[in-house]
Amino acid sequence: MNGASSGKTEQDPQQMLSLSWHDSVWIPALDRNNVMDYFSQRSNPFYDRTCNNEIVRMQRSDPAQLVNMTGIEYLLLHVQDPVLYIIRKVHRLTPEKVTPLADYYILMGVVYQCPDIMTLINCRLLSALSLVKEAFAEAVSYARYDPSKGYYWEFPDDKKADRERKRTGLEDEPREAQGRKSISYSTNSSRNSLPRPSLERKGDNQQLVS
Repeated sequence: MNGASSGKTEQDPQQMLSLSWHDSVWIPALDRNNVMDYFSQRSNPFYDRTCNNEIVRMQRSDPAQLVNMTGIEYLLLHVQDPVLYIIRKVHRLTPEKVTPLADYYILMGVVYQCPDIMTLINCRLLSALSLVKEAFAEAVSYARYDPSKGYYWEFPDDKKADRERKRTGLEDEPREAQGRKSISYSTNSSRNSLPRPSLERKGDNQQLVS
């Protein structure tokens, strides 16, 4: 057995959501015909022994008489043998009118209390706010201030890109120098391949002959 005591004590609703209960002896034979008897075990912390179900059981009356009684009652709401059973706790006012109080589900023989809508929404909101808080904290860690630039963002990828640009610039510089040297060599080679002009004497004048 798990998380249960033999006496019924008042529990905080939030604490009840963190509890579970099971009886290993019952689990192999659990089905729709005995699941309510399983739920009504004295060690089950979710079962209120002041309910009408307990009164009918102690008096060995017909369970069909429950609809004619007023007070706390447990109803078998959904059955999916042998895996899932859903039981609802209600306050019966008339044979036709009941007020739901809580839902419980038995999954593979283990009993849990279903969270109510308010608890579920609060849990989701707290989770969302926690993520927003983490996002703001991370954003603040990237904020920088410089007197000349003011406020700006500096992300890890920016630093990596700067290092990459610097490294690329150092590698490109020798290539540019080598390119300039090659161009200069090609220009000189072309210039040397051209025929040189010569001077021939014709009479008293000198004429430039190519």
